[in-house]
Amino acid sequence: MKKLILSAAIILGSFSTFAQTSVATKTIVKAQTTEEKYTEIKLEEVPSSVMLAIKTANPEAVIEKAYINEKKEYKLDIKVGDQKSTVYTDATGNLTKK
Repeated sequence: MKKLILSAAIILGSFSTFAQTSVATKTIVKAQTTEEKYTEIKLEEVPSSVMLAIKTANPEAVIEKAYINEKKEYKLDIKVGDQKSTVYTDATGNLTKK
């Protein structure tokens, strides 16, 4: 009986040596997004290189609205058939991803 009590005391004593207090840490991540501001322009103000790039990519595309930002990048709302889409280009007509 003494061996049983002694064994239980040793086992319970060993559990307490492994017990550790853990401190919960909270990590705060802030995501900052900068939305580029585009201002609407007339279709006549869109450079011919941009218009040519759109017509080359899809001859059936119709540009409905055009926008420009301060970096001289263009946002074009186009329509092909009954599908509408937004395309981004630089000033030379190269398509870009946004």
